[in-house]
This record gives sequence, structure tokens and C-alpha cells, in this order.
Amino acid sequence: MEYRLLGHSGLKVSVLSLGTMTFGGQGKFAKTGQTDVGTAQRQIGLCLDAGVNLFDTADVYSGGESEVILGKALGSKRHDVLVASKARFPMGEGPNDRGSSRHHILRACEASLKRLNTDYLDLYQLHEWDGLTPLEETLRALDDLVSSGKVRYVGVSNFSAWHIMKTLGVAQANHYIRPVSQQIHYTLQAREAEYELLPVAQDQGLGVLVWSPLAGGLLSGKYRRNQAAPEGTRHLADWGEPPVRDESALYDVVDVLVEIAEARGVSAAQIALAWLIARPQVTSVIVGARTDAQLQDNLLAADLTLNNEEIERLNKVSQLPLLYPYWHQAQTAPDRLSAADLSLIAPYLKK
Repeated sequence: MEYRLLGHSGLKVSVLSLGTMTFGGQGKFAKTGQTDVGTAQRQIGLCLDAGVNLFDTADVYSGGESEVILGKALGSKRHDVLVASKARFPMGEGPNDRGSSRHHILRACEASLKRLNTDYLDLYQLHEWDGLTPLEETLRALDDLVSSGKVRYVGVSNFSAWHIMKTLGVAQANHYIRPVSQQIHYTLQAREAEYELLPVAQDQGLGVLVWSPLAGGLLSGKYRRNQAAPEGTRHLADWGEPPVRDESALYDVVDVLVEIAEARGVSAAQIALAWLIARPQVTSVIVGARTDAQLQDNLLAADLTLNNEEIERLNKVSQLPLLYPYWHQAQTAPDRLSAADLSLIAPYLKK
């Protein structure tokens, strides 16, 4: 297992981490999985044996039950690992039971600590942008949590690039704690993060944690062109996260994944995960699994290195069009682009 620095910090995290959305299986989260404490203990054991040191959850997962199960499953091992959680989404019916206000963030953190049975969080993340709460208020609350020892590092999730830059600017201007990471959706099926989120991470020294790296299973190899979906799985028509805007393009990617996987004698899921691990801005890829077998297969991706030809095939079949203003920059300013600029534009420049 390889370990990488989490953004502009001294904290090292494993290139694969475990997501716990499957823990609990209550309410709308039942469709992702129904992992109980016993299964969670086995899966955490598999992760620890593989060298995983980061476990990611959120207060909203199964209404907090995910955090409860993670805390119980970790037990005495809690201080040997890194625990990350998130807050922002509704945790009650009241008007202040959501968002990134000081009122909600402080209450949410205390509740997460209690459910996890721990006295600190290694990484506390804003789960989504809140356009109503002043950033000064949110960041001061996070700063106070760090000062009190209840939080070690802070991060953001599902922010746009301008949200991130505004957050970093307010933090710097007021000497508040600076986020060290962003958690984003990024896969071979959805490479939109390459337009701005990955360049801003590279430029500003933010770690990148990737959620749903197999696009909810779309890139696992189970879903094939002109074939019925496996029994007990979702159909493409039911997919909302991530949205499937071009079914044909999705299957083009899956076809290449499966071809490379068959030639390697590994699963398509391992190839998709290995491609993400090889992306220069990615710090850690968060995997989750309904079964122990799925998790064991995913963990093998940490030791899988794709060759240049395989990476190029995957890049080509999944490449997005170069949007404005990037195509204009590629045409008129290729001699004055930074490394962050070129992380997006370089593949489109004429040789």
C-alpha cells in the first residue's frame, strides 16, 4: 500500500480508503448496502491487513447509523487509524438541522463524536456547499473545533472551484484553519473534475479524495452493452448519481475496461481503480462494498500498475471535449500555461 500526503499537510493517507455508506442500510441508503457490525469488523480487518489507514463516513449516512457501526467495529483500533466524517445535510426536521451555520456545525460534530465513540475526528469535511451561511461563520466554527482538539484537519466536498477559492481566500484573510482536501466524484465515466477541480487542487495544494470511484458499479464490468443488468442490481434508467447522459459512451469505456482486465487476468473494477490511483492529483480513492469478496477484489487495485498503452487507451475512450475558455487557451496561449493549466490542456495540444 502506498501512502500520500493529504494536500498541504503532513498527514499521510493510503491510496485506497474505505467508505462506509453501506454501513447501516437505513432509509434511502438501504439500496447501497446493509452492512452490520459483524460484517463491518470483517471488512475493516481486510482493510487493515491491506494497509488502509483512512475510514470515511458522514452523519447523514443511514441517519447516523453508519457512524455508530464504524465506531463499534473499530473499537480499540480507533487510534491506529484515521477517521473522517462530514456534515451539512439535514439531520432533523428543524430549519437549523442542516447547512454550515455555526449552530449546525458545532452540534453536528458533537453528535458525530458521540456516535463514533471517539473524542476527535482526524478529518472533518463540509459535505456540500452552503450558499446562505457566510463563510466567515462556517470557518470560524471549524477553526474553533480544531483549537478545541475535537478536529485535526478540515476539508470540503462537492464544492465548485470558485467555492473552493472563496473558502481558501476567507480562511487566509481571517487566519482561520485552511481546508487540506476536497472529496469529489471522479471516474472514467465522469471526468468533469478535470476542468477545474483537479487543477485548483494542484495549484492550491489540496488533497483529492474520490467518492464512488466505480460510478456506483457502472464500471465494475457487470453492466455490458445489450445485456440485461444482473439480478438484484439497478437499471440505468434508475441511475441518478452519477447521471448517465450518454449510454453508448459509457459502454465504450466499459468495453475497453473489460478488454484490458481480461488481458491482465483481473477485474474491470481493479482497472478502473488503478487508473484513478495513477492520476497525479488524486490522493486516495474511497472504495465501498456490499460483500467481503467485492472489497477484497477492490483492495488488489493498490498493487496494480497500468502501463502507458493501457492508460492511453482509457484516456482516449473517456476523453471529454475541451470547453471554453480552455480551447481558446490551448490555441492562443500554450506557451504561458502553468502545470495546473496543463493538467487539463496538455492532452489537447498539437504535438
